[in-house]
Amino acid sequence: MSDNVIGWSKWDLDTPALMIDLDKMQHNIQTMAAFLREKTDNRVRLRPHAKTHKTPQIAKLQLAAGAIGITCQKLGEAEVMADAGIHDLLISNQIVGAIKLRRLVELARRADIMVCVDDAENVAELSQAATGAGVTLRILVEVNHGMNRCGVEPGQPSLDLARRVADAPGLRFMGIQAYEGHSVMTPEHGQRKATTESALRLAVATKELIEASGLPVPILSGGGSGTFDITGVYPGVTELQAGSYVTMDAQYREKVGLPFECALTVLTTIISRPRPGVAVGDSGLKVLGSEFGPPRIVGWPQARVRALSEEHTNITIEEPLPELRRGLKIELIPSHGCTTFNLHDRVYVTQNDRVVDVWPVAARGRSQ
Repeated sequence: MSDNVIGWSKWDLDTPALMIDLDKMQHNIQTMAAFLREKTDNRVRLRPHAKTHKTPQIAKLQLAAGAIGITCQKLGEAEVMADAGIHDLLISNQIVGAIKLRRLVELARRADIMVCVDDAENVAELSQAATGAGVTLRILVEVNHGMNRCGVEPGQPSLDLARRVADAPGLRFMGIQAYEGHSVMTPEHGQRKATTESALRLAVATKELIEASGLPVPILSGGGSGTFDITGVYPGVTELQAGSYVTMDAQYREKVGLPFECALTVLTTIISRPRPGVAVGDSGLKVLGSEFGPPRIVGWPQARVRALSEEHTNITIEEPLPELRRGLKIELIPSHGCTTFNLHDRVYVTQNDRVVDVWPVAARGRSQ
């Protein structure tokens, strides 16, 4: 298909095609910005996670709306953002191994980088790499306050590691990261709030312990889209890392009930009506993240996606529906936007059903 699709109707795009409704995405960006401005008087600042969209143009829209920087999960993502001129970057992960350390300090020559640690040996490795390159790396100690993934334990173990960072040449201790990923998908708000606040109490107590030792803790960073309205107003938190809110996905929208619109869809063509009650589309596992379940069909409540295979959307129709004919194009809302973005080279930006831009998903596949 020609790259000159600006001005086309989105329904004329070849399929499968990843699309963003620009107005809906801007609504989401402004909704998050307004929440932090009005509820925290900008005490908590947004550093949105780019692992969701992997697209510098979206990151720049978030920055224009007041975000102070961008969070990345992988070094490769941060390199792409820096290449696009975005320089205040948190890599919310541990950077381990000689190859990555060389890349990290090289990146630090052209961007203001912050990384996470949860191990004293890694602190020593980062210090050696930074001093050897003549750069300074900002460091957050990652605290495990309930997710049980990465992170040093709260309290004294976190303080001990913070002291090591503060004493290490080439490193600057900036605070702690404590991401409550274990609670972001809890459906009932009261339970989600209780679980999140229980975790945050540990994080804030650790922050206060480190401060009492004489080390300033300017940053306490965490929070996901599912807990933005809890973490975002909790005393002691300074930065919010929410990412999925920007385009939203079906799982978050339906399970958690967030005030953001589903801006991301995959345009799909019905390629077969092989028997009554069945339709087949041309979008499968290679274009739709499915670990949170099948996508949702927009505008056809009588039809649902039963399953995805590699290249097919298997659709069950609950009543006679001749309008859902072969050749018709439909929109699917991914159940998980983050993994869906990573399956596409480009995203078509639409407004009033017209294509207004095409953005490369520049950090797609940058998992190293």
